[in-house]
Amino acid sequence: MVSSGHKYQGVIAITCANAPDVMRALAPDNLSNMKMGCVDATLTIKVSAPRLGTLINTVDDLLMNAKIASDLANDPG
Repeated sequence: MVSSGHKYQGVIAITCANAPDVMRALAPDNLSNMKMGCVDATLTIKVSAPRLGTLINTVDDLLMNAKIASDLANDPG
């Protein structure tokens, strides 16, 4: 996983046609406790945190930002 020093860990898999675009949009926000990869139409994000509440907040932020990035990538103009 991402950090063996963190007690809580999770993996998010987002499948969408514009997964590479979403990954590029999220990349500037990557922290040391996050790793992203994209294969075809699936973006995988591994995240860890020392506290469950921190993990939940991080995942919530990631999902909201991924939705916004996906919506913008689908906007024709």
